[in-house]
Amino acid sequence: MSSVRAFASLSKAARPAAFRFAPAAAIGATRTYASKAQTLKERLAELIPQKQEEVKAFKKEYGNKVLGEVTVDQAYGGMRGIKGLVWEGSVLDAEEGIRFRGLTIPECQQVLPAAEGGAEPLPESLFWLLVTGEVPTAEQVKGLSAEWAARSDLPEFVEEIIDRCPKTLHPMSQFSVAVNALQHDSQFAKAYSQGIHKSKYWDTTFEDTMDLIAKLPKVAARIYRNVYADGKMASIDADKDYSYNFSKLLGFEGNKDFVELMRLYLTIHSDHEGGNVSAHTTHLVGSALSDPYLSFAAGLNGLAGPLHGLANQEVLRWTLNLKEAVGVDASEEEIKKYLWKTLNGGQVVPGYGHAVLRKTDPRYTAQREFALKHLPDDPLFGLVSKLYHIIPGVLTEHGKTKNPWPNVDAHSGVLLQYYGLKEQDYYTVLFGVSRALGVTSQLIWDRALGMPLERPKSYSTAYLKKMFAKN
Repeated sequence: MSSVRAFASLSKAARPAAFRFAPAAAIGATRTYASKAQTLKERLAELIPQKQEEVKAFKKEYGNKVLGEVTVDQAYGGMRGIKGLVWEGSVLDAEEGIRFRGLTIPECQQVLPAAEGGAEPLPESLFWLLVTGEVPTAEQVKGLSAEWAARSDLPEFVEEIIDRCPKTLHPMSQFSVAVNALQHDSQFAKAYSQGIHKSKYWDTTFEDTMDLIAKLPKVAARIYRNVYADGKMASIDADKDYSYNFSKLLGFEGNKDFVELMRLYLTIHSDHEGGNVSAHTTHLVGSALSDPYLSFAAGLNGLAGPLHGLANQEVLRWTLNLKEAVGVDASEEEIKKYLWKTLNGGQVVPGYGHAVLRKTDPRYTAQREFALKHLPDDPLFGLVSKLYHIIPGVLTEHGKTKNPWPNVDAHSGVLLQYYGLKEQDYYTVLFGVSRALGVTSQLIWDRALGMPLERPKSYSTAYLKKMFAKN
């Protein structure tokens, strides 16, 4: 058993209160104990010089090494699988799944601090892990919760912009508009205009990131309350965690299980290495020294696409259509018949398959385990469980799917439906709130490490023909 798993096997009560991991991007790094209570920014300020030296030394020794080759098919195929980005927070393995700073989702569920009386890791604790590579103490997480609550107020003009959006404007469009409007108060943009030294870019990027993340629940909840409810907004509880306050703003704080679902949801949707559309877009726009607000708003626009974050609502709609057509108690043969009708009609089965993964998405598994614990008898979950056992076989027989296993989107909508959040067009907004944790933590490191403007080389079809034409 690895040292991480050995530690994870301990109950939370049995773990040393100040246990943390030393800054590291891989399993097996030296473990250390916190010598004093620190804020996230104080700890980050200590880590940045160390990381800068590490990267400098690594580039000096290995900078001319080749990561991989690029084929013409990859150039035409959306750069699929091209190795050309650095992303510190997470790495996605095709067989193993996602690791956040070296930790799997089950390991994160074991070692990251949870709320008092709760079981799921707090998003605050994951953000600390993504930024530092270290597992925070419960005290540090509580401090981060309080800091986000203190930074959560929205400028009045931003509230007015959201309130003036027509209800028919998609929630993701409203979300992007509001985040762009928050840029008015960007500390990075102000500091840059005043000539701040590039070695200090990370500082105001960090401040913008903290402000942005803190304000997202109020932005997202205001959109929800305007479009789907009475427009009235609750207040933030300064002594509560991020997910509790977000649930309260949405109107669901009375359901402890829903709050726990939000803690899990915001944690597992946060980061998925750097090549996905929302992550790469945020990084790309940020490489132009756009501030975190503009960069994240661009990422949100990518997340809103049906091939990315919008897929979660597409999956639920397909599942509900299947339920309507064959019934929640349909037999295996009836379900297979519906699946083949979908595939033979030139459509895909949403929620199955992944650009990188070649196994069941660990984020799907985490949500399935949550459902088995909290809603085992829910009829719609029962149908989703049937699909989990039937669809991979049908897709394998169909023969055109490299990965027939479910991804994260195949399960999230069912959980949200169960707890009463049934507005499917809103689901991607929840994804967006979560994704901010991953993409902005990387943006801080992009600034700290002086990552340059991203500018890959492109070719025309005519030029490629000329390159590979036979003499």
